[in-house]
Amino acid sequence: MIKQIQETPGVLWQAGVAERFAKEPVGVSLKPLMGVTQAGMTERKQFAAQHKLAAAEQKAVGSVSLPISFDSEVNWPHCAKVIGDIRDQSACGCCWAFAGAEAASDRACIATNASILLPFSAQDVCFCASSDGCDGGDIVTPWSHMQVSWLFGGPGVVTGGQYEGTGPFGGGMCSDFSLPHCHHHGPQGKDPYPDENTPGCPLAKSPQCPTRCDNTATAPHNDFRDDKYGFKGVLLRVSGEDQIAQAILEGGPVETAFTVYSDFENYVGGIYHHVTGQEEGGHAVKMVGWGVENGQKYWKVANSWNPYWGEKGYFRIRKGNNEGGIEDEVTGSSPTAKWGKRNDLFSEVQV
Repeated sequence: MIKQIQETPGVLWQAGVAERFAKEPVGVSLKPLMGVTQAGMTERKQFAAQHKLAAAEQKAVGSVSLPISFDSEVNWPHCAKVIGDIRDQSACGCCWAFAGAEAASDRACIATNASILLPFSAQDVCFCASSDGCDGGDIVTPWSHMQVSWLFGGPGVVTGGQYEGTGPFGGGMCSDFSLPHCHHHGPQGKDPYPDENTPGCPLAKSPQCPTRCDNTATAPHNDFRDDKYGFKGVLLRVSGEDQIAQAILEGGPVETAFTVYSDFENYVGGIYHHVTGQEEGGHAVKMVGWGVENGQKYWKVANSWNPYWGEKGYFRIRKGNNEGGIEDEVTGSSPTAKWGKRNDLFSEVQV
């Protein structure tokens, strides 16, 4: 497969071999991480089809001038600490929760001018918004979990960083992710973490939804009920290249998903596009910006496979041709949504 990728004319990305998986069937290591269910991916396609005409009409009007390139971390330097926080979903299919928690952390920081500069807990979203988060979900559920409203509001999300307090925010948050770091696909390189499905990183089963903060949590993040955050406003759902770019430009990173093919497990760097291999499933990620390299447009996307994977935890993928369905639908809080402590926002809704 790698030889075929390397010899295919016009390929803009680099493939590398993971020695541990070299003798295993292609795609076998990807499936446990493909955490967007088939129903979730189908819903995205239906959403795109329903909004195709509206998107064309909006594009014809032209509501905003889009730059050739854009990077959320550069544009909002006061939120760079949280935007650039590359996390690790371990050997668990809760990418849908990670991408949602990450994008929500970014949009909350941007909306509040960094008065909320905190990582929201993937542990909370993955295992409280679903009965079995490791078995998959969709890209709307995380936002419903964090949305504050009178009738259909969610419980909100507590703060939480990476496994055992690793990552840029260290320890002290309410509910850190409880599953260990793993090496995910491609060459091992400088990645210090054990491979998936090895004794150091076994295939994970979903733990129980946390109901109290970790023993390592410190004030002001050690009271589970008081540490809940959320947003009051509209759930953003957007389809189409320009509409997605506008959504990022106006409010920050968004959650999206795409169909992963088995050649993606060999990605090392460059602008990805499907070359060969079978479909493995849907994967949710955080879209942070876009650009152009040698005439090829691309999206810049944060993965949840630790910062040693790909391009320091990111990958680039073709932009404008709906590669793998990545432009079918993105989700987030609206750029005018108000973020804050859930209890405070709910009191405002009641009034």
